[in-house]
Amino acid sequence: MLSIIRGTCLRISKGRPFVLQRMISSETEEVMSESSTPSTPTSPAPEPYEIKTITNADSDALLGHLRKFFFKDEPLNVAVQLIEYENSTCPELERYSLKRVCLNGTITSTISNEAETEEDDCENVKFSKVRSFLNYCGKEGTKAIAQRYPDVEKIMFVKIISTDTAWRGKGIAKELMDRTRKIGRERGYGLIRVDCSSYFSARAVARLGFECVYELKYKDYIENGQPIFQTEHPHLSFTVYVQKM
Repeated sequence: MLSIIRGTCLRISKGRPFVLQRMISSETEEVMSESSTPSTPTSPAPEPYEIKTITNADSDALLGHLRKFFFKDEPLNVAVQLIEYENSTCPELERYSLKRVCLNGTITSTISNEAETEEDDCENVKFSKVRSFLNYCGKEGTKAIAQRYPDVEKIMFVKIISTDTAWRGKGIAKELMDRTRKIGRERGYGLIRVDCSSYFSARAVARLGFECVYELKYKDYIENGQPIFQTEHPHLSFTVYVQKM
């Protein structure tokens, strides 16, 4: 059984930022992963904030945050030009993300994740490529973790870490990760997992003491002899990081 935390976000409400968090437990052995782009802490947050539980009423605000700060910059989305113009949207990506995040807000920062479910048919060829890749890496990452930590039964997955640009470098992503670890320990999780498509997210979690257990270079994920994803530097590989609780 893999038990999962789904949905942690930090948003600003009435000038006061706060983190929202919601717990969900799910039984599955396959995981679909989103990437993340946290920032390394450099200075204190300019305003106080607190961590609170999210609700479904936060969905529109979260989606607005992801459109502005995550979808258009995520390396795989960029590689396939999933979001072509400044105001473009991808309904399939948004449904996929909300299905896994199930939250929203005028968010400053977001951590989210969820379990894998059956893939629906997708007419969007670009998004289908991204989703298939994430599905593949999610399964391979799960295998790598099982080989390295065969006795761990409960794993916490962090799927998305996204921070408002105005709040990056303030230690918010680190605070969210610290809180996530704390909840994981309280709930009996043995391991925390972060899947990264971004070089910056991988670097950030490595600095927090996570170890890399799986890596797939984008140039090695090919179709008809050619890489499917021509990612921009420095995003060279998809990685799975873990840390014992």
